[in-house]
Formats: sequence, C-alpha cells, structure tokens
Amino acid sequence: MLQFLTDQLQYMLSDGGTKIGGLEQGHFGECAGKIGNGVIVVVCSLCMQVLYKPSREPQCGEHLIFPSYIKPDDAFTLEESPDRGFAERLAMIYQENLSIFAFVKFIVNHSCGNSTIIKLPSGCPEEALEYIANECPKLKILDVGSFNVLINAIIPKILSKWKNLEMMRLGKFYLKEILPQIGLHCNNFIWLSAPYNYFEKDDASALVASLPKLEYLDLHGGGFEKEALLMILQGCKQFVHLDVRQCFGFHDDDAEILELASHIPVFMCEGSMVVPEIEPGSLHDHRLDHELL
Repeated sequence: MLQFLTDQLQYMLSDGGTKIGGLEQGHFGECAGKIGNGVIVVVCSLCMQVLYKPSREPQCGEHLIFPSYIKPDDAFTLEESPDRGFAERLAMIYQENLSIFAFVKFIVNHSCGNSTIIKLPSGCPEEALEYIANECPKLKILDVGSFNVLINAIIPKILSKWKNLEMMRLGKFYLKEILPQIGLHCNNFIWLSAPYNYFEKDDASALVASLPKLEYLDLHGGGFEKEALLMILQGCKQFVHLDVRQCFGFHDDDAEILELASHIPVFMCEGSMVVPEIEPGSLHDHRLDHELL
C-alpha cells in the first residue's frame, strides 16, 4: 500500500504543476514536515483527492490488517518476513521518530469507528490497544498477534468495550484473567486461539466456566495436564473444531481423550505426546504457524 500511494503521488506530480486536492506540489513537503512522526500514507491520503474520497467510505476501514512488523528491530525473523521492505522504508524515512502508536492511531481514526476486524502489528503498545477499544465498538474479530505477549495484560480491562466480539487470537499468559471477562461481556463469542500456552486444571476450569458454548478452540503446540484437557472436553459440549496438535502432556492415541472427543466434527491431536517433567517455562518464543486472518 505504501509503495502504491507513493507511486501514485509521484505520477500525479510528474508535470511539476499539478494540484492534488487543492494542494500544489510544494505543499506536499510542508505537510510531511509538519506531521513529523506520522507516516507517508497519512500525507498521501490527505493530499490525493483521488484516494481521499474512497478512503472516507464507511466500508473502507472495516478490516484493518496491520503489517506484522512496522519497525525493523521488532522482528528477529524480519529476513523472512514479507513486511521487511515496508518496515525498512518507514525506518529510513522517519528514523527515531517512527511511532507504532501514531501509525495505529491514524489508521484507526480513518476507519471512523467502523472496524469489525483488526490484526495488530508486532510491538503494539498498550495505549494503542486501549485507543482501539475506545474507538472501535463494533469490533468482532481481534488478532493480538504473535509477539504481543505484554499487551495481553490490558485486555481484561477493555473487553467490556467490545460487546460484539466473536473471535480472538491471544499470545501466552493472562488467560485466567481474560476468559471470565469474555464470558461476562461478549455474548456472541465462539472462537478462541491461544496456541503455545500451558494449560493446567485452573485454566481449564476458567475456560469451561466462562465459555461453555465455545465452538472453535485452537491450543496447538501447548502443554497440558491431561486432566485439564479432559475437563475441557467434558465441560464444552458445543465444539465443532478443536485443535490440540503437537501438544505435550497426553498421547494422540489416548483412548479416553478420543472417546470424549468423538462427537466433535473436527478434532485434531496428531503429534501430541507425553514427555517427562514438562514445565510451563519451557514453552516460549515459538512462531505461530496459524493465523487468525
């Protein structure tokens, strides 16, 4: 998107005297300078009439899929990321002034409160998620992202803002705090993804008590006390999809588990096994191979 807008701007100013949305070419540099810690997308959308009007349509901001990486130093695997070029261009233009919060805030403002799906970038600060909670009351799907573990702490405090929330993907930790708030405020919630977590009986009890009507659950790559998985299978009777592949704490051919899961249309447990002395701290820094969006 950044390259497209930049190319369009250069094309429309190629004759040296073209006006865009009432601004002459010289005003573009002035506008960019005043914004400072914004992004080039801001300037382009405000200056280019051809793109500004469509961007104000209500449906334009319904789905906000942010790049996984906005700052190059946020990604230890940026070499493999399709967002590498985008992140490096932003860093080159704005250097130390580049602000993830400013970027998120601008895009959210542009959605005019109509966003129903949001995927956050890596390194997203708490204030950005809090801003989204206040400005996007229609949100139905939230993907917190692969490496945003720290902002999970604020989620229980803001879930009351999202009455229509149906689906969410989380990082690790804070599940016992988050699940009761989902059950209390989000009556339409049916889909949870929380891979690479360690589930004990307390976590399973919170899940069953808060979301007994949950239909889709993805916990692949995590660790379990076997009793915790049994509690989930016994307490959540409306599953249509349960993914516990490549987990530790039970065997994928466990007869008791397979019997309890026999009514679930899609039950996946391939590759799960029991390993000795598995601890919660040993499950860390895995790249998620499932995307919510």
